[in-house]
Amino acid sequence: MLQELSQDNLSEIIANNDTVVVQYSATWCGNCRIMKPKVKKLASELDNITFVIADAEKFPESRKLATVDNLPTFATFKGGQFVNQTQTNKFDVLKELVDEVA
Repeated sequence: MLQELSQDNLSEIIANNDTVVVQYSATWCGNCRIMKPKVKKLASELDNITFVIADAEKFPESRKLATVDNLPTFATFKGGQFVNQTQTNKFDVLKELVDEVA
């Protein structure tokens, strides 16, 4: 499942879903736009994981749940707890991160 945040409520999504993968992005970020369809494809293949795209500029409370100092940043959460994160525009690196919590 993939959803894009429309409000700053990522902490609720993490609390209500066992496994969550977040792409922190921004509208101006070219690499974020490149990764978005890859995230959508991965989300369609892994229905036991909730994928979320969060605009790092619009949602400051959601941004605080990981260390976001470059975009795109991907973060994983399991059982409501932060697990790991990476900053990448490479699908293979994202897949390794997701495999840790899958």
